[in-house]
Amino acid sequence: MNEKTKKGTQISRRGILPLLGSSLLLPLLGFGKTSIADEIVLPEENEEYQTLLKPDGTTVRVKISTVQKSKIIKKNISNESFLNWLGRKL
Repeated sequence: MNEKTKKGTQISRRGILPLLGSSLLLPLLGFGKTSIADEIVLPEENEEYQTLLKPDGTTVRVKISTVQKSKIIKKNISNESFLNWLGRKL
């Protein structure tokens, strides 16, 4: 009697195949579909971006509104001072 209950709780290779097959069918059922509320884009998220250069030479995408609100420290810098800021001396 005790051996029969152990066999009933163990999952054999044949028992795993239907579980594996049914798990592969889950994406076809449509659980990953987004709702209509998720597709609505708010006006704040629809802003345009501008690509800027960081001192280490990499680029960054920044919202245009953020760039317009920023404070200009020094305007019309020379190429030499720009290269020094980048860390690439002539």
